Amino acid sequence: MSHITAHRGGFARGFTAITQAADPANGTGLGLGVLRLGAGEEWSARVPRETAWLLMSGELRVRAGEREAVLARASLFDESASCLHVAADTPVALLAGSDCELTVYDTVNARAFAPRVFRPADVPNEHRGKGQVRDRSLRYVRTIFDTRNSPPEAELVLGEVVTFPGGWSSYPPHHHPQPEIYHYRFTAPQGYGHAELGDAVVKVREYDTICIPAGFDHAQCAAPGYGMYYSWVIRHLPGRPYTVPEFTAEHAWTMQPDAQFWWPAEPGDD
Repeated sequence: MSHITAHRGGFARGFTAITQAADPANGTGLGLGVLRLGAGEEWSARVPRETAWLLMSGELRVRAGEREAVLARASLFDESASCLHVAADTPVALLAGSDCELTVYDTVNARAFAPRVFRPADVPNEHRGKGQVRDRSLRYVRTIFDTRNSPPEAELVLGEVVTFPGGWSSYPPHHHPQPEIYHYRFTAPQGYGHAELGDAVVKVREYDTICIPAGFDHAQCAAPGYGMYYSWVIRHLPGRPYTVPEFTAEHAWTMQPDAQFWWPAEPGDD
């Protein structure tokens, strides 16, 4: 189940599971789903696992324990992230002020921590790759929460990447011992890109998902004309929390701002 293409027609109202944390066929230990609510609709539950709701579009009121907030998002590509993150056994209610879509991430973790709400002001829109290899891998990276701003009891790490049309992201190729999942969206329904899973390359389209096994290199590129968004979620391993990836040595030189490489010399080229 490394490349999941079953949802290219979109997601129905309500909750659609893409992966399940306890599924033996899912080696990541991560659950991923999509929750779609109509205006005025409410969803509530006492969640059984550590869970995060990442707002993709719309406006809604979130309540988790005693914490309450209003989140809104009009564009995945032009606005940073809004998210709710809670521990297992937390009562959660979501009330949609407009039609809403959220991606939902969970993992088995019984340890308690206080609910947290993240808004765009809390999530820097990092311009990663700026000045490297003529900005061919310049992209937006939005790390919503990781070890720097999460309690030690949390096991999820969550973020987003926006790949520019014709550009690369997750580059240079990198890997880490923790499993990971990417979920894709594009600026147009016919948009597409390519994802590396070790030495394999798959063509990704709107609503696709890839499960990245531990230790696999995974770089991405978007077709010219199409912006490519993906959320990424990682699970800490016992005694091995995720911090930073390891870049593949043969391509790590491209991270240097003054790296020397061939470029065509043509009239008017700058």
